[in-house]
Amino acid sequence: MDKENKLELYRMMLLIRLFEEALEEMFSRGLLHGTMHLSIGQEATATGACLALKREDLITSTHRGHGHCLAKGADPYKMFAELLGREDGYCRGRGGSMHIADLSNGNLGANGIVAGSLTISVGAALSLKMQKIDNIVLCFFGDGAVNEGSFHEALNLASLWELPVLFVCENNQYGMSMASKNAVAGGSIAQRAESYGIESISIDGNDVEEVYNTVSKFKNTIQKSGKPMFIESVTYRYRGHSKSDRNLYRTSDEIEFWKEEKDPLKRFIGKLTEENIDLETLKKIEAEVKEEIRDSVKKALQSPESPKTNLEEDSYA
Repeated sequence: MDKENKLELYRMMLLIRLFEEALEEMFSRGLLHGTMHLSIGQEATATGACLALKREDLITSTHRGHGHCLAKGADPYKMFAELLGREDGYCRGRGGSMHIADLSNGNLGANGIVAGSLTISVGAALSLKMQKIDNIVLCFFGDGAVNEGSFHEALNLASLWELPVLFVCENNQYGMSMASKNAVAGGSIAQRAESYGIESISIDGNDVEEVYNTVSKFKNTIQKSGKPMFIESVTYRYRGHSKSDRNLYRTSDEIEFWKEEKDPLKRFIGKLTEENIDLETLKKIEAEVKEEIRDSVKKALQSPESPKTNLEEDSYA
């Protein structure tokens, strides 16, 4: 990987981190309503996976999908507008945090149903195969999804029909308040895929280069074989499951350990400086990303609200 690609990985992880920190601040000021599910701490998985894809490759996302959407090429302004209920949002302000879709960049959408992305990804992959389109579907889902029936149905069909799906489990250690180590039988999550004849691997999901390289390799294999593959990307979320989560099920020491020892941004900055990429270059990128976030928030707050008069548009009966 050359210097330019590495700096793009850094820029995207930083964009996702600052985007969600801005959302958190807007929520605390009462500018956003409902709830949201932040992926702060998980930026390496979304960044490494999506930047290994082409624009024509498809993804399915989850309720914790802001990072996936940005890494797949979304405009931060249009995302802020969507969450604020504005007409310029990706879904005209009607989807909100858990239902953003960006078909122009191959993002089939976030999903509020746990494991909902899995069966959608299989259907999309079947469509690609029937049309003889040489792209893949990358399906994001969390560790909380692996005990749902849809998980098993999707892996079974993908294997039987030899579909071009790359299943990526973002194992952030907790399904809501349940530790995955107490919820998943049979060893690692990755081993479950092997029971369906799907080659799988467990990787460090906070190492953006490892994620990028693994997804790149697996994508090439899928395109040659036509068969699905599976990645368990072990990561960690710093915030609670949602904004209503008081985080009483884990210790502050555990959270601080991941922040200090395994933070994806800190680790990658350390790698880049070891490779003689100067801090001034990184600081310049940081300043540019901060300005992009500030401008996007300001523009979104000034954008027109989605009018109530057209609520029935795009609805079908």
